[in-house]
Amino acid sequence: MRSKRVIRRLGDWTPHDRRVRLDRLNAPVLSDAMAITPSDSSPAPPADWLTPDLDANIATLRDTLQKASDVVFRPLVILGGKRACIVYVDGLSDMELVDAHVLESLIQAHSPAPDTPHPLAITHVEAAAEQVTTAGVKPVRTFSAAVESIIVELQVVLFLEGTETAIALNAGGGENRAISEPDAEAVVRGPREGFNESLRTSITLLRRRIRTPDLAIETMQLGTYTQTKVALCYIEGIADSEIVNEVRTRLKRIDTDSIIDTGYIEELIEDNPFSPFPQIQNTERPDVVASMLVEGRVAILADGSPFALIAPINFWGALQAAEDYYERFPIVNLIRWLRYLFMFIALYLPSLYVAITTFHQEMLPTKLLLSIAAAREVTPLPAIAECLLMEITFEALREAGIRLPKAVGSAISIVGALVIGQAAVEAGIVSAPMVIVVAITGIASFVIPRYSFTIAIRILRFGMIILGGTIGLFGIIAFTLAVIVHLASLRSIGVPYLMPASPLTKKNMRDVITRPPHWAMRWRPIETSKPNRQRQSNAMAPAQRMPRGKRRM
Repeated sequence: MRSKRVIRRLGDWTPHDRRVRLDRLNAPVLSDAMAITPSDSSPAPPADWLTPDLDANIATLRDTLQKASDVVFRPLVILGGKRACIVYVDGLSDMELVDAHVLESLIQAHSPAPDTPHPLAITHVEAAAEQVTTAGVKPVRTFSAAVESIIVELQVVLFLEGTETAIALNAGGGENRAISEPDAEAVVRGPREGFNESLRTSITLLRRRIRTPDLAIETMQLGTYTQTKVALCYIEGIADSEIVNEVRTRLKRIDTDSIIDTGYIEELIEDNPFSPFPQIQNTERPDVVASMLVEGRVAILADGSPFALIAPINFWGALQAAEDYYERFPIVNLIRWLRYLFMFIALYLPSLYVAITTFHQEMLPTKLLLSIAAAREVTPLPAIAECLLMEITFEALREAGIRLPKAVGSAISIVGALVIGQAAVEAGIVSAPMVIVVAITGIASFVIPRYSFTIAIRILRFGMIILGGTIGLFGIIAFTLAVIVHLASLRSIGVPYLMPASPLTKKNMRDVITRPPHWAMRWRPIETSKPNRQRQSNAMAPAQRMPRGKRRM
């Protein structure tokens, strides 16, 4: 009732009094009764305030957005003969929603009272807000706020004749890629969903898996020109507050003109940008992000990117796949041991072959040495040049297979490797054992689940080959020690990269080399979940779940 009395007296007030008194008296009504979110209360210059003249407001807005040809100005006459205009970005607004919940509501508005079936004349912004049936509505009182709502928030803004307040309506839409399984993280058993480029869809997929009010999602905008929406996600009460504050501080410290993908954010917040090892994990799988959040880690999502960032991480997580926690633990342990074995093969096999055949022939059995010597008899190149040539050729074929269309990419990479390898052996440029070594090394690198970690192994492999071909096993050992020292000094958001092995945490070592059964994983990682370390009770163990006297024989 107080709101209606105030509206009747609007004609007796000056524009300044109308604005001040309406803000003071009607703020609770606008926020609660009509679901309008309070706008920014920071002072604006007088020239930035909207005026009661609709034509002047639209002219100023057109002048501001004159180079934005995709911004649509749709004039209309609402019920009661009052002129209005809606402004939106073409292609980024849900026009079906605008037609059904905005235009139709304003043109065919009716009084909510049952005893007054005649149409209601809309004469002020509050009545228009009551008639619009969209979920999100907020007032806009300045031109800068209107431009931000249209361009940044992708909202539909409604201007009315005779009022100094416009209405911003949540009607964002447009075309988005459908939810599908990520090609780079396919699994045999597990969810088939993946993030897409819509931040709202990605948050929905995450919220579907973690249905607790403790899931905190903080949004911010990064990039002077792109104004990219970024979401910082964590679980309150599990995530370490120091880690959350550190990630939040690093995000707010970003001052750049554009954030196109989460890859930009990764390079701007990681601890050591010159290290070949990834210190922040990226994934397209919502189930991976959900499992990491439950362990106390932090996730970063960005509008326009299907890849989520997870921090902090450690070295051992690069050899763990999402499927490890969906299959039974005996099978997973065997596969995980194979991953460790093939990681060492991908890193050391070419350099060991070059070092042994060049400097340490006495380490080989006589028959194997004679076989390798006979194969290399017609080869004009030394072992190190032969290995580098084949490795570079293999890397080129792998990149060609990725960049080419899917229909021909895999075929060209496989056929190219076979043809080039066979031709090189027949021409005597490389030896057959070298082709076998490079092929096994390439297969071993594909076993590693994380692509970014695979790239680090590929880079280090070339250093191993060069040192192994120049000073033998001593060079390989020295390079290995340098890599270990580098890994021990790395940090991921301040957390040691080799944890829980260094510093040693025995409780968390169970999920490093092996994967224990789910009923034995009682504790979360100590480095990320100091406030709440216990994951489950001890009653999950078989001895407690199935007492000996009640077991079925």
